[in-house]
Amino acid sequence: MNVVISGGGPAGMMLGLLLGRAGIEVTVLEKHGDFLRDFRGDTVHASTVRLMDELGLGREFASLPQSRLSDLVVPTSDGGRMRLTDFGGLPAPYNYIAMIPQWDLLNLLARQARREPSFTLRMNTVATGLIREGGKVVGVRCRTRDGEEEEIRATLTVAADGRHSALRQDAGLVPREFPVPFDTWWFRLPRYAAEQAQEPRQVAGFRTGEFALSLTRNDYFQIAYFTAKGSDARLRTAGIDHFRARIADLIPQYDDRVDQLPGMDDVHLLDVRLNRLARWYTEGLLVIGDAAHAMSPAGGMGINLAVQDAVAAATLLAEPLRRDRLTTADLAKVQRRRWLPTAVLQRVQLMLHDGFFAPVLTGRRVGPPTSVVLATRYLPGFRQLPSRLVAFGPRPEHAPAFARRPAPRPR
Repeated sequence: MNVVISGGGPAGMMLGLLLGRAGIEVTVLEKHGDFLRDFRGDTVHASTVRLMDELGLGREFASLPQSRLSDLVVPTSDGGRMRLTDFGGLPAPYNYIAMIPQWDLLNLLARQARREPSFTLRMNTVATGLIREGGKVVGVRCRTRDGEEEEIRATLTVAADGRHSALRQDAGLVPREFPVPFDTWWFRLPRYAAEQAQEPRQVAGFRTGEFALSLTRNDYFQIAYFTAKGSDARLRTAGIDHFRARIADLIPQYDDRVDQLPGMDDVHLLDVRLNRLARWYTEGLLVIGDAAHAMSPAGGMGINLAVQDAVAAATLLAEPLRRDRLTTADLAKVQRRRWLPTAVLQRVQLMLHDGFFAPVLTGRRVGPPTSVVLATRYLPGFRQLPSRLVAFGPRPEHAPAFARRPAPRPR
């Protein structure tokens, strides 16, 4: 039995590693020549950090350049500041969010997966369509960067190729789209040497119709700017000076460095989508990660939900694959396992859109809802609710026994 996975993102690479450790022949196709894409999801939540420990990769993961977030601080309408979350209050050692470049995480997974004799990673190779026989998916057609085309036959094909999945489209699977009132623009500003000793934290700033969120990285601040969906052309026409002024007004502590943002070409648009497939599989094909459910950036949940999909898929499918008894019913089990967590987190994101994002962007309110401010200030333990939901999510997955490895001994 062999598996081909389209997409070398968090879901595809994690699934490839786990299946490789199960001794299953698995090939991952990644269309790029490396993993160096800026402003991909970089928030690695506690559920994923714990998973890395279970896989015996905790020490190597911890050695990667990263910053750790223990809370989210937001301004309130009365001019004060409020801690909305308290990840540090969760049980140690999984009481933080790791901010780590996604390419470092993917390179770590790739290095480990290549140690498995049954694993193959093919870079510069994109899956362009499905191969079908008798109504069943039996592999993919693919093309290299040099233009060479070939077919890869497989018992199971996995579409982990993102929110614009070519394989999902070829299979005729159409996701249900949920309304999103905003888009996000990502860019970076320098973090000075004198600021290295400061505790990393998320900082938000609000004005009528817009807000910004700052994430602390090792040597820079990663900034997300939010305003009404469809505003990209207007922002770019207004120019870089106008954009710098907006950011300085939203986060005044960066007034001394906004001029180091070179131009609008360095401001990257994320067309925010929130959607979900009603059915994640057909005979011979499984869809996971963003291809099955695109997530809003609210809460930074996308990468971790994709990783959880991969763990569930490996756990449920490894044995049927090894026994050469994989059925469509087995693929359905993966969706059943991950459906509720996905639906719950997307509902939370929709609530954030309606109760937090939309009022700010339409000018009805600046800052978080009054009810949230009061609950945070006067209800003991309230911060733990959003902290745990974001850090672990509903039904967090654990590494299957066949994929666990002891942590290496310290030298």
